[in-house]
Amino acid sequence: MVASGGMNFYLLTLIKAAVLAAVLLTALAYLQWIERKLIAHIQVRLGPYRVGPHGLLQPLADVIKLLTKEGFIPAGVSRFTYLLAPFIAVSLALLPFAVIPFGPEIEVRGSRTWLQLTDLNIGVLFLLAVSSMSVYAITLAGWSSNSKYALLGSLRSAAQMISYELPMAVALASGLLLAETLSLRAIVENQQGFYLGFLPRWHVFQLPAPQAIALIIFLIAAFAETNRIPFDLPEAENELVAGYHTEYSSLTFAAFFMAEYANMITASAVTTTVFLGGWLPAIPEQWGGRYVPAVALGLATLVATRRALRPARVRDRKSLPWVAATLAVMTGLFLHPVVQTYLLPLFWFTLKTSAILLLYIWVRGTLPRFRYDQLMRFTWKFLFPVAVAHLFATAALVVAFKR
Repeated sequence: MVASGGMNFYLLTLIKAAVLAAVLLTALAYLQWIERKLIAHIQVRLGPYRVGPHGLLQPLADVIKLLTKEGFIPAGVSRFTYLLAPFIAVSLALLPFAVIPFGPEIEVRGSRTWLQLTDLNIGVLFLLAVSSMSVYAITLAGWSSNSKYALLGSLRSAAQMISYELPMAVALASGLLLAETLSLRAIVENQQGFYLGFLPRWHVFQLPAPQAIALIIFLIAAFAETNRIPFDLPEAENELVAGYHTEYSSLTFAAFFMAEYANMITASAVTTTVFLGGWLPAIPEQWGGRYVPAVALGLATLVATRRALRPARVRDRKSLPWVAATLAVMTGLFLHPVVQTYLLPLFWFTLKTSAILLLYIWVRGTLPRFRYDQLMRFTWKFLFPVAVAHLFATAALVVAFKR
């Protein structure tokens, strides 16, 4: 299949997949570095600092360590299932990115293509199906490990993830009532425009039924689905050593570790797509929305330059000039009209997704872990009923005012 005067469709798809994989794997590596740095600052520590400038090479060191570490398989395990579980975890964590739209349609060497691998007309159902299957990886890991700690962690996870899938799906359904489609691309397009010239028509603000409550419910359920504090009971280290992955090491442990962070990025990207307008800007173009990235990067360049001229630490004399130069180049790119067409949608999508990821990290550094009875009582006696009530209220408002 070849577009008229353009690139081969399959070649273009392979290029998009390769770029997405490279960006995603890099983000997974540095997300844990950012988390360690931010939690260190919350706790008045330095965090990773010794490997590379400001610890930037720490993710590379961690990868080398996991690659060279002995892969120990305990006696008595179900070997096939034991090795299958981390493969399932990584596969299901990466699969949703195939349908998430990162930007609008663009032109590449005469071919029109979307910043998305594929658009399914049942995209939301696909995401829910993949999410519901991810519990199998954790359950199989705990069952096959021949360890009571791992088994207890997997059983906790099965009950927790199945319980919180219900309010998460209901919260998504509330947003879908406004879009009247299951296509993720169409959901974003339904959020175009501004109220009163400045308030975005994102689903979280969109009339007749703003989805702020659904957004909060979805975020809470996403925390539980990704086993993050305060819902990290499946791997509670003070009770279960490490939970379902207690008996895993080397690359198999790295697979579970990578799957957790990939699920965080997936949940943040889906939240951005369904509730926060996806790649759509937060500021109208007539108010200078096209120049927001350039202004932000320009201010960051000035700060980095000032710090480079008066460094507080010895190593800052070498690292900060490079940071300032990189930021200056990025500022110039975002000022170029042609480049803006490609980068602006990616900037807004990345900014929104990153804000939700920072919320994940902030909560981890702030809140304690729930007890298991509190965890289950919260979803069945509060979160799920509120989600259902909000769904009915949204349906009533849509029928009354949107038709």
